[in-house]
Amino acid sequence: QAARSTRTIVIAGVPAGLLQDDVMADILTIHFQMSRNNGGDVEEVTYPTRNTGVAFITFEDQEVVESVLKKDQHLLQDKRLPRHYSLTVTRYCDNVSSSLIHLIML
Repeated sequence: QAARSTRTIVIAGVPAGLLQDDVMADILTIHFQMSRNNGGDVEEVTYPTRNTGVAFITFEDQEVVESVLKKDQHLLQDKRLPRHYSLTVTRYCDNVSSSLIHLIML
């Protein structure tokens, strides 16, 4: 089985403060399990994280990471959300958090 880090993606743009954290984690799980989002079996969702609006999704299979990253745009939509939210999806790596935070701050 692939190392955990190779089966993990970083999500930025998660709407913070709208819903309870466990509800938002559930919405993220559903989004990334849907085949229309190129998703697959989610092993774990880490939300909230130290960084506002950022979540980590770990899939059971590394191949799902590749297909999720190929999708042009991820729009988070759920009846519990007031509107659709565009998510930024990137591959997890040890230095991704600092570069991602820099992007968010720009």
